[in-house]
Amino acid sequence: MIQNATGIILRTRPLTDTSLIVHWLTPELGRLATVAKGARRFKSPFRGQLDLFYAADFSFSRSRHSELHILREVRLAESYIGFREDMLKLRRAAYAARFIEQATEIETPLPAVYQLMRGFLDSLCRQPALPHTVLAFELRLLDELGLKPDLEKAALTAGAKQMARALLTKDWPESSHLRPTGRQIGELRQFLHGFVIFHLGRLPPGRAAAIGDRIQI
Repeated sequence: MIQNATGIILRTRPLTDTSLIVHWLTPELGRLATVAKGARRFKSPFRGQLDLFYAADFSFSRSRHSELHILREVRLAESYIGFREDMLKLRRAAYAARFIEQATEIETPLPAVYQLMRGFLDSLCRQPALPHTVLAFELRLLDELGLKPDLEKAALTAGAKQMARALLTKDWPESSHLRPTGRQIGELRQFLHGFVIFHLGRLPPGRAAAIGDRIQI
């Protein structure tokens, strides 16, 4: 059975010398994996269509025997070229993808998580590389997962709590204009570090590199 979907590419890896496994985040079908047969060939119709964080419309044949489905067609919608030459922004996008993969089940509808990821990628293209945008993503994803921290009971200063509320509620352009102090970023970073480990068992890889270590207090 052939199905149509819209998705963001979270991860790719070689399957054979000529084929590629592509991991997608979609709103209606959740996370799913497809095999792009021949995608690594020079003349493949998939050439230039399958790269990290590309958003695309695609079709696939659902497998009856495994979680790997067969990719049929891809129509690129957005490449998010605005951050592809910025290594820090790429690390942040990669961390967001790993967080989603760790915190969600495969093939479970994730419309709000999909919209969150698209908004985050768009903000990486349009806004400066600010460490608190990663904290905003963490807070918003936890909220969507039903794991929103109880800020009233959190061991945070009043200023850090106020900043956390702003990061949760402001849209991405507004978030880029927030100016948390280094101390507030440090507080929220440490608080969420423990919170994520408690609820998810471990931190997604790449968090330190995504937030950055050089925070002025």
